[in-house]
Parts: sequence; structure tokens; C-alpha cells
Amino acid sequence: MDVMVDDLQVHVEIYGKGFPLLLLHGFTGDASTWTPFCSVWGGHSKLIIPDIVGHGKTQMSEDLERYTIESAAGDLNLLLEHLEINQIDVLGYSMGGRLALTFAILYPKKVRKLILESASPGLETEEERKNRCINDFKLARFIKEKGVHSFVDYWETIPLFATMEKLPDETKESIRNQRLNNSPIGLANSLIGMGTGAQPSWWENLNQLSCEVLLLTGEKDVKFCRIAEKMMEKLKNGNWIVVQKSGHAIHVEDAEKFGTIVSDYLSNKTKGGSTYDS
Repeated sequence: MDVMVDDLQVHVEIYGKGFPLLLLHGFTGDASTWTPFCSVWGGHSKLIIPDIVGHGKTQMSEDLERYTIESAAGDLNLLLEHLEINQIDVLGYSMGGRLALTFAILYPKKVRKLILESASPGLETEEERKNRCINDFKLARFIKEKGVHSFVDYWETIPLFATMEKLPDETKESIRNQRLNNSPIGLANSLIGMGTGAQPSWWENLNQLSCEVLLLTGEKDVKFCRIAEKMMEKLKNGNWIVVQKSGHAIHVEDAEKFGTIVSDYLSNKTKGGSTYDS
């Protein structure tokens, strides 16, 4: 279904029943990211799955302000108000994880449980953010000039996704086709407005979160394991699970484990500890 949110038409898919779970995909993704989990999670949660601005079937906007992570969080809040949902669980992957964290910080009373897959609170120093913004602007220009096809060719080769090479060809082709369905303007504006350099640093806000927080990282994603370890030092109600033999995109690389971890966490079955290999 499509919902008009402050003059922006947002595409959102809804499945299942139970306490609502907002699912936020990563950069170049869309709502279909979570389709493999709908039959399982939909049995215990009402799944709210939007295409984040700049992606999928959500209306493209020429206004860069609509792509800031704070604006995107505000749109999610308005979407939930339209759906008459007062409190939710939130799961976000990578860019969607940064958006999920932003939402939890800006609207703390609306989040019961927060699940962050391979996500970061942002960069800590102004210099880091400035350098990242420069790189993101260059990449955005590349998308506009060369098109989505050339960009996806590049995106699939970055070290962050090296572990996805082990996936079956059919799975890789499906992910690639989905990425190619995005618009160059949407992806470019998303990079500029919602990139890691553009967003505020939330590191100093982590200790303000009162909701339960679950961090999920793949064993082979060393960078984000280090980020999660540092986040755990600041979170009051945090738990961290490392999924063995997996990289950045755990939900794709080990979907069965990922689905079980999320279901267990939402039903209060998650045990202490920091690894998951069974």
C-alpha cells in the first residue's frame, strides 16, 4: 500500500499479526529484503515494511532535505501515526540500522526493542564526517553520471560484501536485480542526505536509550564487530550476538540463524553471550 506522508508517497507492506515490528532495509535495498522472513516473523509480529526514501517504490523527491536521516525518521513517525501504531519494535540493517537508531533516539517512548544488524551510531569526529561526505558526494555523482547499472557493478565488489561471494548464483542474481530497480536520483540523494558522514554522531546518545537493544554482527565483519563492542560499553540494556562464519549481510548469508535470533529476541528467549553458532 502507499501512504501519503507529509507530501511524500511512501510505499509500505504489512504482514502478520502481533506486536508491531518495523523493518528497515539497507542502502540499495527495498521492502523485499525482508520477504524471506515474513512467514516466520509474521506469526508473532505485525510487520511494517517501508521502502525508505530514495529506494524502491517510495516516491522520489528532488528535495535533499527529505533524505536526511532525521527527516526520514520523522517520516517513519508520521507513517506510524497514520497506521495508528503507538509503540513498536524496530529492526534495521546497515543504513536501515542507522535510521532505526536515529528513530529510537528521537522518539524513545515509541520503541520497545531495537535490533541493529551491522549498524553504526555514525562517525565520531568532524574530520571523519567531512572526509566521508566528500567520498559520498563523489559516489553520488558517479551514480548520476554512469547510472545504476555501473554503480551496482562497483558496489558488488567493495570489501564489505566480499563474504557474499559464497552465496548461490541464484541468490546473488536476485539481489542484483533488486538493486538495479532503484533510481539513480534516489540512490544519489540517499547517499548525500543519509550517508554516514551526513548523519549526526549518536555515540554520546547511546547511554540515553532505555529500550532493550540487540546488536548483531557477522564474525567476518571485523569493522562492525569493533563498533558493536564499543557500543556495548555505552548501552544500558544492550546485548550483542556475533554470528559465526557470516559477514556484513547476516540476513542473507545465514538467513535461518538470523530469523531464529530475531524471533527468539522478540519472544524473550535470547540468552546471554556474544556468539551464535547453532
